[in-house]
Amino acid sequence: MRASELGEMSTFLAVAKHRSFRKAATERGVASSAVSHAIRSLEERIGVRLLQRTTRSVALTDAGERFLAELSPAFEQIARAQESLNTFRETPFGTVRINLPTSIAPFLLRDVMVPLIEENPGLKLDVVATDRLVDIVEEGFDAGVRFGEVLSRDMVAVRIGPVQRLVVVGSPEYLSKNPRPEHPRDLARHTGIRYRFPSGKMFNWRFERGGEVIEVEVDGPITLDDQSLMIEVATKGGGLAYVWEDRARPYLDAGTLVPCLEDWCPVKGDLFLYYPNRRHVSGGLRVLIDRMRI
Repeated sequence: MRASELGEMSTFLAVAKHRSFRKAATERGVASSAVSHAIRSLEERIGVRLLQRTTRSVALTDAGERFLAELSPAFEQIARAQESLNTFRETPFGTVRINLPTSIAPFLLRDVMVPLIEENPGLKLDVVATDRLVDIVEEGFDAGVRFGEVLSRDMVAVRIGPVQRLVVVGSPEYLSKNPRPEHPRDLARHTGIRYRFPSGKMFNWRFERGGEVIEVEVDGPITLDDQSLMIEVATKGGGLAYVWEDRARPYLDAGTLVPCLEDWCPVKGDLFLYYPNRRHVSGGLRVLIDRMRI
């Protein structure tokens, strides 16, 4: 069998998994037109339509369903065979696709990626950061990073670091005009820089001290979906922001932001790297886990 034929079948598997030419192209790192060409070439070569395509959806034909059922185990076996060769290499080989939240990505991976690649020259990392909740199986990721409360039970979860803490910050200018909050209830008299999740849900500020838990729905004229922008607005005196401490650290050290309610902001340490419990752990994923595990 020619390499081009294997490539076409691999492309078909990606489209079948995602039910999307665009997502399949993203996974394979090619243009959508290349995916369309591969599927068209495959269907012409075997003389059977495998996919029903409209402008809005992609569905498998009966023949496509049968082909997928027969083809998937074969490619899984090929992947296992390739992975088995890692036992003969000094370092892992291949690509690890990982999904993690945008809000913590900069400081979670900053000390991991470059050393990992330097130590494992055959390894590639494909990182997608988004605060949208992602089905890592459906979207073709090897692993994801999330806090423990949003993990499904069919995942293997490995606790990773560093531990995280959300803090309330404001600029000296803003706090010179507004009394510094001493209790979360004081936030009702302050301008909050609000955060909206990709789902559209607003993020309420949650505080804890001595067993007491308080959740506050802040108010303010500015709503954002990016913590970097929240910090920038806060430094300009636009209100108080509730952001990851590591993300605000350079501004706190420089004095352009000041922390508030520190004794009400507990460490949030339940951060996990997770992957499907039925999936073989590749050598590349294993070294990533070892590097991030705490």
